[in-house]
Amino acid sequence: MKDLIEKINAEIETFKTESDSLIEKGVKAAGARARKSTLELEKLLKEFRKVSIEESKK
Repeated sequence: MKDLIEKINAEIETFKTESDSLIEKGVKAAGARARKSTLELEKLLKEFRKVSIEESKK
């Protein structure tokens, strides 16, 4: 579970970086990377929910 949380935090940082590049610098490619990052975050958060529920049943 610790590894999963590290992956989530890393992906959040990627999203922050790319969205800042889009907003502050106007880098259009950063927008695409930020959107891709949100899709990856969605997958990771669903996995976290699944693992968290399994852990609470122990």
